[in-house]
Amino acid sequence: MLPVIIIALGIALCAALLHLAQHRRAARGLSQAILTRQPFLREDIPGASGPHWDALVSETNELISENTRLRRLRTSQLAQLDATLGSLQEAVLLVDRDNRILLANQALQALFPRAAANANLLHQRLETIIHGTAFFEYVEAVRRAAARPQQEIEFPPPPAPAATSRAGRHLWLEVTGTTIPALTGDDEAWALFVLHDITKQKKLEAVRKEFVANVSHELRTPLSIIKGCAETLVDGHAGHAGMPEADRDRFLRTIERHAERLNTLIEDLLTLSRLESASAGLRREPVAFAKLLATILDDYRARPAAAGRRLGHDIDPAIGELHLDPLKITQALENLLDNALKYTPPSALVHVGARRAGGGMVEVSVRDNGPGIPAADLPHVFERFYRVDKGRSRDKGGTGLGLSIVKHIIQLHGGQVRAESTEGQGSAFYFTLPEK
Repeated sequence: MLPVIIIALGIALCAALLHLAQHRRAARGLSQAILTRQPFLREDIPGASGPHWDALVSETNELISENTRLRRLRTSQLAQLDATLGSLQEAVLLVDRDNRILLANQALQALFPRAAANANLLHQRLETIIHGTAFFEYVEAVRRAAARPQQEIEFPPPPAPAATSRAGRHLWLEVTGTTIPALTGDDEAWALFVLHDITKQKKLEAVRKEFVANVSHELRTPLSIIKGCAETLVDGHAGHAGMPEADRDRFLRTIERHAERLNTLIEDLLTLSRLESASAGLRREPVAFAKLLATILDDYRARPAAAGRRLGHDIDPAIGELHLDPLKITQALENLLDNALKYTPPSALVHVGARRAGGGMVEVSVRDNGPGIPAADLPHVFERFYRVDKGRSRDKGGTGLGLSIVKHIIQLHGGQVRAESTEGQGSAFYFTLPEK
């Protein structure tokens, strides 16, 4: 009897183990189906049966199907958004509630090229791509519905990587943000931002402010002197004893000198304004360049400004006719020569050279033997109103616009300007012109 009982227990135990193994395979199959989001089919699990199992399989399949449908819908809607917004010139950014990037069009990637080059922007945390405390404060304000409709935000350049010394670009962006319902169908809200690059406008605004400040300063000095001299003359004329003839003559000459300085400044401002205008044009014509240079130098040798100084030249005879505006090029050369003669001591040499520089360009140089320019000032000498020695420049009658005028004239011709100098050893100014 005992052997029969043992055999029966063994059969029952084997059946239980087999049933348990089948259910474990079914559970593993269900888990795999959920993880891979594939439809779970009952026939994939041999031996699984029963009404409870059938109900579980049916509900699981419905859940996975709905999840797949929603994911496909979200992907399709995001693709439609990308197709609609991706080609816009304005930068567009869409982030979820965790600040993960859901959409970033080409314009936005162009604003932050280093971030775009190092990672796929989609699904990245916004904080790892864009740096700027003010921007993240605006993002949170948009989510709280407490943000202004538009806000100008400064994005300082990120630090340069160790492998290079070049830092990123300094940006000013006008940002507009709003929230939109998430495409997931729940209560989550996404944040949508449109970013407009206003860096150029900010730079122009800064230049304009600096220009107005400089003009005001340059006009104030001679006007104050003229006003003071005129008031002195009026008071002296009204006095019973009258003003001595020598004093009156000195005041009148001072007024004349500073009135001439004002006139020169205004003429330079008008010239610069015309050169910078959209309608600035050149009256090009074929010009024998070597002959033009020789004529200008001959004219300068007879001027009082060149008295006691030597004017030398070295012009490559291979330079033929150049297609240029002779009046504007003459003005550029005269500005450079005036500048050189002001700072060259008596009996010293001012040298003008011209050579073919290759690449279809002619290079012209004007060298002086003046005090030279400090290395820190060299990058700025072609800026408007920039003076290396402000007091000395004003004493010599400079307006601070001559080199800027030279730069604009040469750039209109398709050339470039540069300067070289060593303190105590003079300076050299170069410009290039196309041969054709």
